[in-house]
Amino acid sequence: MTYSLKPGVVSGDDYKILLKAAKEGGYAIPAVNTVGTNSVNAVMEAAAKNKSDVIIQFSNSAGQFYAGKSLSDAFEAKVMGSISAAMHIHLLAEKYGICVVLHTDHANKGLIPWVEALISHSEVHFQKTGKPLYTSHMLDLSAEDIEFNLSESARLLKRMAPIGMSIEIELGVTGGEEDGVGSDDDIGADNPLLYTQPEDCLRAYELLSPIGHFSLAASFGNVHGVYKPGNVKLRPEILQASQALVEKSCGTEAKPLDLVFHGGSGSEKAKITEAISYGVFKMNIDTDTQFAFAKAVGEYVDANAKAFKHQIDPEDGTPYKKQYDPRNLLRAGEEGMVKRLDEAFADLGSIGKSLAQ
Repeated sequence: MTYSLKPGVVSGDDYKILLKAAKEGGYAIPAVNTVGTNSVNAVMEAAAKNKSDVIIQFSNSAGQFYAGKSLSDAFEAKVMGSISAAMHIHLLAEKYGICVVLHTDHANKGLIPWVEALISHSEVHFQKTGKPLYTSHMLDLSAEDIEFNLSESARLLKRMAPIGMSIEIELGVTGGEEDGVGSDDDIGADNPLLYTQPEDCLRAYELLSPIGHFSLAASFGNVHGVYKPGNVKLRPEILQASQALVEKSCGTEAKPLDLVFHGGSGSEKAKITEAISYGVFKMNIDTDTQFAFAKAVGEYVDANAKAFKHQIDPEDGTPYKKQYDPRNLLRAGEEGMVKRLDEAFADLGSIGKSLAQ
């Protein structure tokens, strides 16, 4: 079946169409963590270049950084920065000719007020425009008991569903640390917490699907960051077992769970492909794109070393204004990020698959 959507930020039924097309087409959409306009614009540039839709996401600390680290009220900065970032993307996404999903990343128990504040702003935005500010929010209560995890997710989804928003939850623990959420102490191939139980996925489906749309970050040994080979063991077959259990128990169509792959940076390409075949529609990438941006900036500085020590060459008087112009420095970072995302779109099979018409 052929699907088409208007370019720009998608939510509600349009978001569900995007997911359905990805699962039916056997590809996934990169979900890229961003921290400011440079990384946001680089993501949209890469998506447009590859004719792929994309998910742009922010952590709470990225929202704070977007607003400005000097603001004294850290909570307000996290909220206002996240709103500012969303408005920037709403304004520009259509011009890039692709569909963009706007998402916030890991929010643990202590960050529930941040998520609730953003939902409130989405409610106001929905009243004015017919669309929420964000497409979805992630509530990561994997460190809590499953009863609280699911009941709190259900409570928030009851607010989100009426305005066309989705919630992403996590069952099990994605190892490593992501912007202050999680710990490197989780890492280890023998840690059972890194592997979600299919029965828990069934519980989530039975509770949340009658309320509204949800996606699930099920842990199958994946971790945030990049670690030495052998430290973790990816077991995508857990995803297959979870899909089979829900399908059999609830009488659904094949692959009823909309699955998310966290910790995509540094993962084996064969395991990525296998995970997609089991219904993963979204893969997070952060560590690799951070490094790509930083590496390109470092190479630019190395290539123009004198310009970062002298405004004018002390020997021959050559002016270096063009070299130390921040726009050139930051553009190098953007180009490095775009290059790494070219690889991500290829790995996930989404090149040329944009639904934007």
